[in-house]
Amino acid sequence: MRHGNGLDIPEGLADVCDPRKLALIVYDMQVGVLGQVPDSREIIERVAGLVDAARQGGYPVIYLRHMFLPKRLSGTFALRMAMAWQRVDSVDEVKAILQRDTHGFQLVPELRPRADEIVFDKTSMSAFEGTPLTATLRDLGIVAYAIAGVALEVGIAPTVAHSTDLGFIPIVISDACGGRDKEAMARAYDEFAFQGHAIVTDSDTITPLLAN
Repeated sequence: MRHGNGLDIPEGLADVCDPRKLALIVYDMQVGVLGQVPDSREIIERVAGLVDAARQGGYPVIYLRHMFLPKRLSGTFALRMAMAWQRVDSVDEVKAILQRDTHGFQLVPELRPRADEIVFDKTSMSAFEGTPLTATLRDLGIVAYAIAGVALEVGIAPTVAHSTDLGFIPIVISDACGGRDKEAMARAYDEFAFQGHAIVTDSDTITPLLAN
C-alpha cells in the first residue's frame, strides 16, 4: 500500500481485497447470453466459485442482467445496432431478444442471488450506465470491484472504462470472463495493459483472498 495526500493508495490485489472496500460484480450471466459463449460451462463454474468465496468473506455481491427494449421502444441507435448484431438488412427482420421475463433473460440456474444480494437490470453495455450501481457502491464506501461474467469484449470492457472515469478501481478476473471473439478479447486485455487502469488477475489468485 502506498500513501499520499492522507490517502491509502492500493498497489495490488491484496490491498483492495477487503469487504469494506470491494464488491463482486457478476456481469450478464444469463441463459440467453451464455448460450452464445463456447466455454460457458467453465465460466459458470468459475463464477459460481467466486460468488461462494465472496459470500464466505462477507463481500457485497451484485448481479447485472441485460435486456433489449421492445421494438416499439427502440430508437435509431438501438435498431441500427440490432440490425448489425443480428446481421439483417431491415428493421422488419429484427427479432426481440433478451426480453424481460423470458427464459433467456434469466440468470443461469447455478447462480441464485441471496436475500442480501441484488440484481440490477440494464439496457446499456456499461453496468454503471442507467443502473443504481454507482450510488450503491459509493454509499457502501466501496472503492474497487472485481468483475466476472460475459462477455468481456462486448460489455465488461466498456464497464471497466466507464468505471475508472467514476473513480473506481476495476479488477478483471480473466479466466472467469468469457466471450466469443478471441481477437477482440485479446485487444481488450491489451487496452487494459496500455491504460493501466485495471488490475487483471485469475480466479485461483483472488479466490483465497475473497474467502479469508
